[in-house]
Amino acid sequence: MITIGRLTPDDRTAWRELFAGYNAFYGRPEVPEALFDRAWTEFQADTRMHALGAKADGKLVGITHFLVHPSTTAADVCYLQDLFTAPEARGKGVARALIAAVADWARERECSRVYWSTHETNATARALYDKVADNRGFILYQIALQPPR
Repeated sequence: MITIGRLTPDDRTAWRELFAGYNAFYGRPEVPEALFDRAWTEFQADTRMHALGAKADGKLVGITHFLVHPSTTAADVCYLQDLFTAPEARGKGVARALIAAVADWARERECSRVYWSTHETNATARALYDKVADNRGFILYQIALQPPR
């Protein structure tokens, strides 16, 4: 049985491992510990950035991070920024349950939609996403900015 809930201080070590796994999956460089600390502090405050965890048999097996922002054409929207399931828990409904929990959370706060992106080569995730959401065909662009010196 999968349970979904807010991350607690006791979840920090397992969350850190899952989040590192998420970043490794996407080939990102090693994340400085200060950024893990910042994210964790934000998730515990639960005001600007939010996180939920999925547990199976009391073990954290999935995480999601999300935030709300204004929209120019609708009520606020919820951006599901990160979603990761432990390899041993994949195919067991963890990601689907996390997405549903974020949608419920956003609905309770009267957001107009939940959206996210994934890499085009992430076929496993896309197979699920195509079942639970609409692919509206948008392509993501970004400009990496250097912090001010």
